Amino acid sequence: MAEVIGEFNSVSELLLSDESLQFACLTLLVGIITIILVYRKFSNWILTRKFSYTRSHLSNFVRSVLLPIFALILITAVNGYVQITGIFLDDQQGIDTPQQIFAKILNSLNLVIIGYTTSYLIPIVIRKQNASNEEKQDFIIWKEKRGFGDDDNDFFHTIYKWQPPKEPPEDMDKAEFKRLLETKEGRKTLEKFRTNKGFEIGTLVPLVKDPFETWKKSEREKYEKYYQDCTSGNNQVGQKLRPGAEPNEIFSIDQWRSEKRLRYYDPIKPGARPAGYSEKQKELMPKSLTSFIPPLIFSGFLIGLLVWWNVDLFVLGTALAGLGVGIGFALKETLENLFAYLMIRKDKVFVEGDRVLIEDYNGYVHKITTRITYIRHALNESIAIFPTRQMVGTKVVNFSKDYGYVPALIKIGTSYLNDPQQVCSILVKVGKRAMKEIVDENGRHLAVQERCPYLDKNKPSCGCDHEIVDVTQPWVLFDDFGDSALMFEMWIYVRDYGSQFKMKSNLRLMIYQEFKKHDIRIPWPIRTIYSGNQIREEKEIEKLDELRKKTYDEYGPGEMNKF
Repeated sequence: MAEVIGEFNSVSELLLSDESLQFACLTLLVGIITIILVYRKFSNWILTRKFSYTRSHLSNFVRSVLLPIFALILITAVNGYVQITGIFLDDQQGIDTPQQIFAKILNSLNLVIIGYTTSYLIPIVIRKQNASNEEKQDFIIWKEKRGFGDDDNDFFHTIYKWQPPKEPPEDMDKAEFKRLLETKEGRKTLEKFRTNKGFEIGTLVPLVKDPFETWKKSEREKYEKYYQDCTSGNNQVGQKLRPGAEPNEIFSIDQWRSEKRLRYYDPIKPGARPAGYSEKQKELMPKSLTSFIPPLIFSGFLIGLLVWWNVDLFVLGTALAGLGVGIGFALKETLENLFAYLMIRKDKVFVEGDRVLIEDYNGYVHKITTRITYIRHALNESIAIFPTRQMVGTKVVNFSKDYGYVPALIKIGTSYLNDPQQVCSILVKVGKRAMKEIVDENGRHLAVQERCPYLDKNKPSCGCDHEIVDVTQPWVLFDDFGDSALMFEMWIYVRDYGSQFKMKSNLRLMIYQEFKKHDIRIPWPIRTIYSGNQIREEKEIEKLDELRKKTYDEYGPGEMNKF
């Protein structure tokens, strides 16, 4: 047996001092390599199981904790062996034996593994909590919509029963209210009824003990059917999709829920998206500040470990400070980008999807990283790449911040022979019609307004009345006396920057139709010399004067034109 040495200059010197330590180190290395190889096989296998898709958070938890557990068991076993062999050695007072030093190294490895594992498990728990909160929001929307499109057999009314109010709402006649209560169809009409302020009437009485849990179970069953259709070939592709394939061909349950939210809760068709779509969407998602939790927690464990080894933190801190200054100068731009990224995320200057104007470049924020920011041109012509630090040091116009709605502005000129008040009333008529009729591909109104038109049809609101609109709509102005025309403006506020273009196009078509119907003339952009034709035009215009007066009496000239 080698002489007991109190201090060692290196780990290799420590190992050379005792044969039992050499055997323990060899066992440790072989065990760790074996565990890693087995873990990789197991991890790849579990990704192909249904469990990995239906319980994705639990699957990530198991995969994250399994390798550290086996490593801890191995290190603890080797540590026990080393300490048992050290019991039979002579102990010199005040001097640590090689076995004791090696055992302390193994204990340090255990602490490092525990710290590393803990630092990565906490974000998983946080993501699970966030997913639960999003699920609760989905449930609230499901209640407002009285069910989703992929529900079976009026599922909503198996969970809730609508109970009518005792008295009719203020904006409904009492006789009409009583008449509707007498029939089944009438009660359905009352259940869908919304007041002028958009409120429901009556109350929803739960028919089950826990409506939220019952709804969650139903959503999980719908996902399992989606998974079954994907793996059985009963899908859009027409062939069996493989779980665990690279790139991924099947949504996990969390990805499935996110996709439903993006599609306003329309049913998700199995195999409708190309392979790798979910990974691409995940890359485009903004990084959460929880991604900074693991290094912070792990750093705390390392500092505690250094204290345990009696390392002078003052000396270490001084050395790290000097090193940090050198690294700071070398990585100046990188650190500026990193801190700019943190500021943008914290202050929410803009987020992915916002419409912005940066240095005359107008487009959508495509992706924000700790190094660069991608801005996609509004017409998909190009992608501009800016250093992230530039985003906090230059003027940024955000068209989507806080108040997302913007005005769709139409300018129009009419003949001097037309009555401007009648023109205003026709524009008001067109504006009110546009607010009701112009919708996107999902049936959502483009114009923001105080009351959604769907409520008048006993349908749930599309959300166009959720914004605070403190202006009169449509806003019609008699703007100016032009060289050859009376100039008018009409504003209608739409929900976001991109919606104004479709609104403007449809408004122009409607204005053209109404002007043609009422003989409101749009002059040519030329100077006209009249030689008696004005009298003829006036007589022609007078023919439809009654129709224009009728429109004026019904719609008025607009709030800004009354006098």
